[in-house]
Amino acid sequence: MSNNSFTFQKFTIHQDRCAMKVGTDGVLLGAWAHGGKRILDIGTGTGLVAIMMAQRFADAHVTAVEIDHNAALQACNNANCSPFASRIGIVETSIQNLEVHGTQLFDSIVPNPPFFTDSLKNPDSQRATARHADTLPYRDLFTAVKRLLAEDGEFSAIIPSNCLTSFIAEAYLAHLVPIRRLAIRTTPRKQPKRLLVSFGHISSVSNATNEEQCLMNPDGSRSDWYINLTSDFYL
Repeated sequence: MSNNSFTFQKFTIHQDRCAMKVGTDGVLLGAWAHGGKRILDIGTGTGLVAIMMAQRFADAHVTAVEIDHNAALQACNNANCSPFASRIGIVETSIQNLEVHGTQLFDSIVPNPPFFTDSLKNPDSQRATARHADTLPYRDLFTAVKRLLAEDGEFSAIIPSNCLTSFIAEAYLAHLVPIRRLAIRTTPRKQPKRLLVSFGHISSVSNATNEEQCLMNPDGSRSDWYINLTSDFYL
């Protein structure tokens, strides 16, 4: 398997035209997020999360938004070559400019751009756009989510642990509150560096859950939790 493609059980992701390659974060988000009849993937990149959500939720239609032209073309190709092509639509636009009718709000929204705000930028402009929040600040993201999420819908993301405070603050400003939080350790000895988090409209959320899991066992093998979560995807 070359760096230009990544093969899963039911589909292959080609990634030679995308800045961000298939990684653990995207797989975790696509395997963990709740779905519904209408799903929105923001910053789809290769289309990985959109395709994973289409596989998991057989009755769903997935709209995948991508601002980068080359990435949008690649996502379209990957989706069209998957078994779920008829239920995935790629839209080349920013989420700020995506328009939907009031009756077509989304049951699930999953953004996949990594939310780095303070790290040094990569000199490759395409990769920098994919890795940083400059083109999609937290406030713009949550403004869009508030506008596009159905009343009982769920917005899910994977973020660096040190971004949690800012992320939740912007969520509250958009009247969105936490539903689920899952801290992820790479190994039992390491502190969590990633968080899977989900939010809903303040009027529809009662109690939030808070958990912790580990990707790897002390011997470096995949944990049972990680194996079970991704069992329908990894070869």
